Amino acid sequence: MKKTIWALMDDRAGSVGQAKGIFPVIEDEFEIIEKKIVYNRLAALPNMLRGKTLIGVNRKESSSLKNEPFPDAVLSISRRTAPIALWLKKASKGKTKIIQLMFPGKFGLKDIDLVIIPEHDRGKAEGDNLFYITGCAHRVSEKALEEARAKWETEFAKLPKPLTAVLVGGAIKKKPFTAENAEMLADAILNVHNQVSGSILITSSRRTGKEAEDIIMKKIGHIPAYTYLWGEKKDNPIMGFYACADRIIVTGDSVSMACEACGSGKPVLVFRGKNWLTPKHQRFVQSLYEGGFAVDIDGYDTEQTGAMKRLDPALEIGEKIKALF
Repeated sequence: MKKTIWALMDDRAGSVGQAKGIFPVIEDEFEIIEKKIVYNRLAALPNMLRGKTLIGVNRKESSSLKNEPFPDAVLSISRRTAPIALWLKKASKGKTKIIQLMFPGKFGLKDIDLVIIPEHDRGKAEGDNLFYITGCAHRVSEKALEEARAKWETEFAKLPKPLTAVLVGGAIKKKPFTAENAEMLADAILNVHNQVSGSILITSSRRTGKEAEDIIMKKIGHIPAYTYLWGEKKDNPIMGFYACADRIIVTGDSVSMACEACGSGKPVLVFRGKNWLTPKHQRFVQSLYEGGFAVDIDGYDTEQTGAMKRLDPALEIGEKIKALF
């Protein structure tokens, strides 16, 4: 009989994508039940103040969490879901084991059975329950790529080959994505295009900003392209980009987006910009370089850049989860 695991799914797309990347590698031993989590304004409180409670949860709009029997395990996908997981363990009198994605802070850390922490966050805490990985889990499996290729390759068929995907992030915390960095990224895209020719598949983010997006698109506007810019009303083609592109350019501000790109098995070129990425993001990008999953876009040379490894930490995570039982 399969064990049950509740996945606490909130509104963070990156965190949800990480969780869904783990599901396929554990579904042979676990019945996975997704629990929708909607927050209220108290969710912004530090976890130490929220404690092992449901403070911060909009109970009317969230899935029920009080229906017994409690699950064998709960998957907490973000810092904000950690207090909910701790409450479940307490309510189940210790029956429910907690698996935590990403470092949730030090509150309640010793009560969490398995904490999956990116290598770039190493040093924040110590303990036998901590397990370090490069980057994060993601949804870009071989099956997902096959399905996306079947759906999108006709859409991109008329574009000159090869195809270079460009995934543009943007502002992080108090660091904007400046016009200068937009210019630098556009120049880097042009450098790659001048070497390989073909077309681009480009998407931008809410965090990119209109000014930066306009700068980039003006500079590369002569290149044949399929666009999915912020605000465009059509199906999100990002999985099609991963499946159909011959190489991928990605900005280093989004851990989840960069890890998805590295999960495609395609050559990945990371743009770091100037005075933009935080020390944490710099450590993350460096871990991709050292692991052989990506290279820096600066000075990119197609003749000198060989094959890259495919990033898939979900397999390791799945084994660790199964080992809890």
